[in-house]
Amino acid sequence: MAVPCCPGCCERDVRIAQLESRLAELEAKVREQAHLILDLARKLQDQDLPKTGTPGQPGDAAKPPPRQASRRKPGAQPGHPPHLKQLLPPQRVTQTKTFVPSHCQQCQQPLPATPQPHDPPPTRFQVAELPELKADVVEYQGHARTCPCCGKVNRAPIPAALCSHSVGPGLAALMSFLVGSCGLSKRRVEEVVEAVFEVPVAVGTVAKLEQEMSAALEPAHRQALAAVQAAPVKHLDETGWKKAGHKRWLWVAATSMVVVFLIHRLRNAAVVVQLLGQTLRGILCSDRWRAYDCVPLLQRQVCWAHLKRNFDKLVQRGGRAKKLGDDCLAIKDRVFERWHLFRGGGLTRRQLDDHVAPLALELLAVLQRGERSRDGTTARFCRRVLQVYLALWTFVVVEGVEPTNNHAERVQRLAVLYRKNCFGCHSDQGCRFVERLLTVVQTLRLQKRPVLQYLKDTLIAHRSCTAPPSLALAG
Repeated sequence: MAVPCCPGCCERDVRIAQLESRLAELEAKVREQAHLILDLARKLQDQDLPKTGTPGQPGDAAKPPPRQASRRKPGAQPGHPPHLKQLLPPQRVTQTKTFVPSHCQQCQQPLPATPQPHDPPPTRFQVAELPELKADVVEYQGHARTCPCCGKVNRAPIPAALCSHSVGPGLAALMSFLVGSCGLSKRRVEEVVEAVFEVPVAVGTVAKLEQEMSAALEPAHRQALAAVQAAPVKHLDETGWKKAGHKRWLWVAATSMVVVFLIHRLRNAAVVVQLLGQTLRGILCSDRWRAYDCVPLLQRQVCWAHLKRNFDKLVQRGGRAKKLGDDCLAIKDRVFERWHLFRGGGLTRRQLDDHVAPLALELLAVLQRGERSRDGTTARFCRRVLQVYLALWTFVVVEGVEPTNNHAERVQRLAVLYRKNCFGCHSDQGCRFVERLLTVVQTLRLQKRPVLQYLKDTLIAHRSCTAPPSLALAG
């Protein structure tokens, strides 16, 4: 015997049927709009647009007009928030001098020496000054004594552990930081140490300490690499490098709290696997370089900042490419309007998805139109973007994913400045030192931890054969 359903079940079934009907209507409208966009795109493509190239050349291949010089003055622009001087916390203040008013400026009555409950807080101004910078030099002496009975000379040996290093871990950490992070030459570091700390050192000593620091930082580099591989979201980028004049590549893999640098002779998928592991965990943010095609599209986020530059190049080329670039830039602007509104709390994740979906269809139609362009460069660009099209929209649905790869480029800036000053490295040992030191420095900066203290503690642990301090935090 069939059991009759309750009124609540009937109402639920009716509501589900209504929602399914509404969803079908919306899907039909989206399809109609997509077909309409394609029809309009075909009509625009068939129109005879004015050509800007030279006679006998299509307008798409015209030479781009020269860029106009910016009229903005150098420095901060109007409306930019000021970077005011930050007061150091009380624990960093070594001396405090107070000024207390003794008499009232109005009635000349004496004022209490101690603050009262209704008194406002004091004004504060801090002056930073260097103490006398002289390195502490410890001299170990092995004294000798002559036996009064037999005349034998007895000498107390200096422990071998004390004689193994002529530079302490604190000064050695600073010298390595000046070479590997600040980009100073070994001879310049020699000059700084002697002029500032009054300790003469040799260039060979600087090189020896560099390799010692490199060996001490090897566990930290491995730890950072493991943290990046396990992170739910990671950013990858690469830039050119030199080793003794030969072409190399500097790779960077970064999370919100950990950075890893790797100098490699290749720029292909094998290095991507080396950085991310055989099985990728989480989402990878990157540009459209072919090496990243080994990552499934559903685990990728393609950088929109790189796309924006490509759209700008289309505009600069003029002709039909300019029309295509203008359309793409307009869509990009609307996408980022929704994204910034979402980040500011004005949209929920579901609302962001609803707002971006029509824009995704619109960009798809524009790129498909560009793929059919008679200009080979424009067609190849659109075809390449369509190959990774799904990876453009991961940020809409996955928490913690940004639409750009700006994070990787920001942390890579320190290495780019090093390359500008030092022109790369001269040996494999130098490459290992640079990638390990930059890994530690940039990671500690993200975590807001002191760099020199960590380098000193790591070198102490290396010399005493104990466990090094931890580098990676939850990324």
